[in-house]
Amino acid sequence: MKIIISPDSFKECLPAWKVAQALATGWRNVLPDSRLDCLPIADGGEGTLDTLIHATKGTFYDKTVTGPLGEPVNARFGILGNRPTAVIEMAQASGLELIPADQRNPLRATSYGTGELILSALDHHVDTIILCLGGSATNDGGIGMMSALGATFTDAQSKPVETCGLGLSAIHNIDLQHLDPRLKAVNMIAACDVTNPLTGSHGATWVFGQQKGASQEALAQLEQGMLNYAQCLHRCCGKEIDTVPGAGAAGGTGAALLAFLNAQLQPGIEIVLDAIQYTQHLKYAALVIVGEGKLDNQSLNGKAPIGAAKAAHMMGVPVIAIAGYIDPQLDLSALRKCGIEACFSVVSGPCDLQTALREGEKNLIRLGENLAGFFRAVLS
Repeated sequence: MKIIISPDSFKECLPAWKVAQALATGWRNVLPDSRLDCLPIADGGEGTLDTLIHATKGTFYDKTVTGPLGEPVNARFGILGNRPTAVIEMAQASGLELIPADQRNPLRATSYGTGELILSALDHHVDTIILCLGGSATNDGGIGMMSALGATFTDAQSKPVETCGLGLSAIHNIDLQHLDPRLKAVNMIAACDVTNPLTGSHGATWVFGQQKGASQEALAQLEQGMLNYAQCLHRCCGKEIDTVPGAGAAGGTGAALLAFLNAQLQPGIEIVLDAIQYTQHLKYAALVIVGEGKLDNQSLNGKAPIGAAKAAHMMGVPVIAIAGYIDPQLDLSALRKCGIEACFSVVSGPCDLQTALREGEKNLIRLGENLAGFFRAVLS
């Protein structure tokens, strides 16, 4: 009996592989003879790097780069084990979790360190770079990243602008003459799980700016900067990017990737499932267990558990989901249409968030035991 365990990470609690391991431990306590294939997944956010590198037996590399507020940070990227492809997580160099909550400020945050990671990856002679856009602290339209790669952004007086959110409103000219020439030979793939445009009420600033620390006043300032940036992209590069789905990913980094590097924007979960050859593992499986920290109606829009469930459903494999928190407003009928027959909470009773996070591993083991017991009862 083959069971596939494919959770995403539980943010601030456990990485995906530990979630899978805990569930497997509980399951084996009840059904020790089961064949359990632990295949952690991700959708372009934090954890995608680990998932892809471990799945392909690749190699990690460490690099000190410029952090989101200009301080040095230790970041890592990886090279897949089965092809010359680099995987870079924006969260490693320019991530929100690198900044204490009381210091978060997307007006000042820069994506420069992400560009430095790209340069390091190019040193390894890769032909493809997968850039995972989730978890960024920035709202700079990717100008920090592009500056590290050799682009120059100047104001009306031909003076360099600040390579952060504040600099967007001052941009008048964009010079790409000194971009690293190696970029021309690289296929750039942006892994993202959002379809937001660059500007407007559904754009990068208004949807994600507040969670990155922006006040209402700062949001208005950043949006004006994004509007100016979009106009400059059209005037200087001849590209209308602002309404393209995904251009608003990672504080507008999606727009820079589209405009300057001819990147392909792809759902992160599709990239991961392809890299780990998920459909091959689904053959002869009796059940798939997917999960994430919070399961709600937003999960239906391309999040990792839904992508994995759809793949399993196409192969005729039943799927159940687990989550640390299941939103009471979750549309269960929509969940079933995606292939998930039922969902179960990891938390077995009322508790505060800190308790739930602290006892996450223990509760996952307990849930694994319960799921195995239920599965045995159904089969008997």
